[in-house]
Amino acid sequence: MVTPENIQQYIEQGMPCELVRVAGDGQHFEAIIVSAEFRGKNRVQQHQIVYRALGDRMKAEIHALSMKTLTPEEWAAGNS
Repeated sequence: MVTPENIQQYIEQGMPCELVRVAGDGQHFEAIIVSAEFRGKNRVQQHQIVYRALGDRMKAEIHALSMKTLTPEEWAAGNS
């Protein structure tokens, strides 16, 4: 069974990230991902970057993943 820690590792290995937090119950997962890769991209493009990092795992292992994607600047502004 996939754990939140597994998903965090997959994302961190698949793309440059400043921060990745994943929570979930083994079926449904929620992630906060902060990456400079998201600069200048809309939400759909940002999510596509994460899906590429996860690759085939999104089809085989991970069934439900909701994500909040932020640039480092957006993260800093929301957490200062």
